[in-house]
Amino acid sequence: MAHSEKRAHWLKEGVIGMGTGILYGVTSVSVGHPFDTIKTKMQAQHGHVEGGGMIQSFKRIWTSEGGFLGLYRGVLPPLLGSGLYRSVQFAVYEALYTKWDSNAWTTPIPGSQGLQARVVAAGFMAAFVRACIESPIELAKVKGQTGQTWHVSELSKGFPLQLVRTSGVMVTYFCLIDSIRRHRPSTFDTLPGQFIASSCSATIGFWMVWPFEVLKNQVQADMAITIRGVQVAKPTLMQRARYLVGQHGIQGLYRGIWPGTLRSMVSNGASMVVMLQAQRKITEWGWRN
Repeated sequence: MAHSEKRAHWLKEGVIGMGTGILYGVTSVSVGHPFDTIKTKMQAQHGHVEGGGMIQSFKRIWTSEGGFLGLYRGVLPPLLGSGLYRSVQFAVYEALYTKWDSNAWTTPIPGSQGLQARVVAAGFMAAFVRACIESPIELAKVKGQTGQTWHVSELSKGFPLQLVRTSGVMVTYFCLIDSIRRHRPSTFDTLPGQFIASSCSATIGFWMVWPFEVLKNQVQADMAITIRGVQVAKPTLMQRARYLVGQHGIQGLYRGIWPGTLRSMVSNGASMVVMLQAQRKITEWGWRN
């Protein structure tokens, strides 16, 4: 579960999750987008992909793309969309987690130290719905961050990779948050505890699927690559993976992981603090009664 407040009817929990999810999404983009811009350019824009690290990319953006404004390039689609897909994500998860309160769903999975099947199933459903909404928003964001324009006809581009990436991140996130709540419930009694629990859970999820994040951004940015001296406009995923490994070794598949880690830590930590404070206020105001 994403909060420890006394639960209302499952439909009401879904509506509450939608409202607090909007706060989570807007906070996430507001504090994390500069790191995301650096990450995306390192993964999917020539001049950044081929060499240099996070600091070099930051300097290049700062000096040649308008400084602070350059770091927030492409922020409008995720700022408007993040509140939407994260609100739906939390609404689906909280509603299904609350609804599936029966023996079949609450029986611990063998060998999982108490993890219930409803956490995993609700996490997958939330991730699927989120990916359907998030994928076109991500494409518009990536295009903006790499200085391109996007078209309606290409909004589905990269969806399979988006689904794998989002499912891996979100199921891991919900499982880790649930585990912390069961084994270390006092963690969520303090703001620093809330920040650390959420930031670390989300970041571990991202680390697990990072190669899919890199490949997704390259596909959505329509990044051409050169193979044996010939430019390939639409390479296969295997060709993209080999190109990245050829440029940077196996680390190429983890290109941009440091700014991505900073983004994940800052944005998910701050967003969880904001969301849990909102959940607490909703209980205090009697809206769950």
